[in-house]
Amino acid sequence: QVQLVESGGGLVQPGGSLRLSCAASGFTFSSYRASWYRQAPGKERELVATIPTIGGKTNYADSVKGRFTISRDNSKNTVYLQMNNLKPEDTAVYFCFIGVWWGQGTQVTVSS
Repeated sequence: QVQLVESGGGLVQPGGSLRLSCAASGFTFSSYRASWYRQAPGKERELVATIPTIGGKTNYADSVKGRFTISRDNSKNTVYLQMNNLKPEDTAVYFCFIGVWWGQGTQVTVSS
């Protein structure tokens, strides 16, 4: 049974940091590209960052370049999103997407 379990969301002040995790099980994690998406209220889901299977170039949305870093640990079947210098406009539900599977989402709220 495939499972993607996200964690690490929460409430943070502008300029703060959070690290999201997405733990995968039930499939060969290392064989798939992994991505983080986000969806803010009233907006469409958007791609935030993507990391290939092994090595290769990561890709980021222009809005998060220089602030967010995607990484993966294939030994732990986990993909991460380190988010620094958070802004109110980063407020959204963040989802991991691996292969054809979605996580349940984790809420990130940036507010003073």
